[in-house]
Amino acid sequence: MISQTAHVTMPYHRLIDVASEEQRGNYKIGTTGRGIGPTYADKSERTGIRMLDLMDLEGFREQLEWTIHHKNVILEKLYNLPPLNPQDVIDEYHVYAERLRPHVVDSSLKIYEGLHKRKNILFEGAQGTLLDLDHGTYPYVTSSSPIAGGACVGTGVGPTAIDRVIGVAKAYTTRVGEGPFPTEMVDGVGAILGERGAEFGTTTGRKRRCGWFDAVIGRYAVRINGLDCLAVTKLDVLDELEEIKVCVAYEVDGERCIDFPKNSRIFARCKPIYETLPGWKQSTEECRNLEDLPQQALDYLKFLADLMEVPIAIVSLGAGRDQTIIVEDPIHGPKRGLLSVDGTPA
Repeated sequence: MISQTAHVTMPYHRLIDVASEEQRGNYKIGTTGRGIGPTYADKSERTGIRMLDLMDLEGFREQLEWTIHHKNVILEKLYNLPPLNPQDVIDEYHVYAERLRPHVVDSSLKIYEGLHKRKNILFEGAQGTLLDLDHGTYPYVTSSSPIAGGACVGTGVGPTAIDRVIGVAKAYTTRVGEGPFPTEMVDGVGAILGERGAEFGTTTGRKRRCGWFDAVIGRYAVRINGLDCLAVTKLDVLDELEEIKVCVAYEVDGERCIDFPKNSRIFARCKPIYETLPGWKQSTEECRNLEDLPQQALDYLKFLADLMEVPIAIVSLGAGRDQTIIVEDPIHGPKRGLLSVDGTPA
């Protein structure tokens, strides 16, 4: 099903996205070039085209003719690009509309009906906390709110309907695109993590930047999202390492900082302060229970849970469904997980 109020990315959005990024030169923000930012800009400007507009051919035609005239001025005058033909766009998108029509619904109503039938409803967020438009490393962010609170805004569900929030974090840190990254390692261990973890962007295939786990960012994500528990993935990627570092704080301008700085210029000056833990130097891919994990791996997970003050409920050791260790039920569990908040082993 597709929400009838979802905004539609048009050809001019993609053209403007790519052209704008090229003009930024050294100030690129790392956009995917798929037109997402310009689509959100039109949404805020109240000139966007929604799925319900796309379903109404005559209304779509009237709206698009004015919009394309306006966008053509930008394409020609600002970016030296050829103008778009409104009829060509209408014809192309009319085909899409007819294919999608059976799937377009009032998604908020559908979810509301499910809630009343006491169905289990899972909201899955894309991207990460530091890509949030309001709470991320602005301007190196996406155009939406991928934090937990964004689920309510995007779906039209009240916050009291949310029972539990589960965070997902890799056993190390990655970032795709531009922006500050204090624990990044451009070669050596970073290259190992990238290769073993198959770190390539889902949308664009771009190579992800890799670094040690950043607990400063982790604590910030716990706070901003109101996490009840955590799922730690790709623990197996660390299997071959002699030692593993964790960033526990930053040094910025000679001072120790344990809280995430909102100013991206300050964040770019942050130097990681590490604590080093021993690696386990053995494969964890065949582990199916906590007792199967090497003690050093358990110690690492407990260290992360203690630093972030959130219990770990799930540990993933590979892409297979059977490579996931459920420490406790992340939905109905007692919020103890691998480690309770006070640091006592569960």
